[in-house]
Amino acid sequence: MGLIELDGVERDFVVHRRVGRVRRHRDVVRAVDGVSFTVEAGEMVGYIGPNGAGKSTTIKMLTGILVPTAGSVRVAGLDPQRSRTELAMRIGVVFGQRNQLWWDLPLRDSFELLRHMYRVPADLHRRRLAEFVELLDLGSFLDTPVRQLSLGQKMRGEITAALLHGPSILYLDEPTIGLDVVSKSRAREFLARVNRELGVTVVLTTHDLSDVERLCSRLMVIDHGRVVYDGTVDDLKARHGQYRTLVVDLEGPAEPLVVDGAEVVRVDGPRQWLRFHRDRTTAAQLIAAIASTTAVVDLTIEEPLIEDVIAGVYVGGAPDRT
Repeated sequence: MGLIELDGVERDFVVHRRVGRVRRHRDVVRAVDGVSFTVEAGEMVGYIGPNGAGKSTTIKMLTGILVPTAGSVRVAGLDPQRSRTELAMRIGVVFGQRNQLWWDLPLRDSFELLRHMYRVPADLHRRRLAEFVELLDLGSFLDTPVRQLSLGQKMRGEITAALLHGPSILYLDEPTIGLDVVSKSRAREFLARVNRELGVTVVLTTHDLSDVERLCSRLMVIDHGRVVYDGTVDDLKARHGQYRTLVVDLEGPAEPLVVDGAEVVRVDGPRQWLRFHRDRTTAAQLIAAIASTTAVVDLTIEEPLIEDVIAGVYVGGAPDRT
């Protein structure tokens, strides 16, 4: 058995819309449609999709906030809805746009209140907090009211609050939304360390695909309530990002290069971009062909952006790897 198991899960919502001046029509909207997957202990999984795809609805069913319309959900061997109190001791949740810290209290006091809520022994709480303070550099603002913290500081506090009771599973819903580059980097490093050293299983939903690319060993893509891809980022790029780009800097402006196996997609002065299929032509072949006829100053190979790869999945779909 996996740590997290979903089998044929569906979730419907009833929406009423006005028809004419008085009448209202009842529509049933399916937010999650037959989702099945298993997450093993210690995995770090990215769960991504466009707005309205069903990401947050899935997370809410995993935490017991919502009940599936059909199918089954098991987390750590428990039914999330029937065992919410017991499950709360085993999971941590960070919603990027919702607070679990007390707005007017210093950060340290919020952590102390959470200690009492989760009934964590004082000495264990003290050791964990000291570790997180060091890893996330919280020391300078522990005694600052939450309302006075920057967005990056608050998010570091939220992540700490979700982990202080020692959960085995951490759900992250848009955890780096609105953070600056430095804060994002620090949060990513910490989450990778928590997963690697503490063995915490992480399920991450985000629109920032660089979070997934840098953190997650596994990626699931959901669209219109269905999982359309389940595998690694590298495998996704291999299947849906077949085209690479060779960027060539010439000694001066020139006509677009003519090379077998590639086409020029952009020219900017002495720089040209040549697009080629990774399975039909190698970069070495292109470089040799260009260098034999043209004076080259510099060469760079650009891999497909994960954003473009994901967009290709949304358009064309992909079979499950379950």
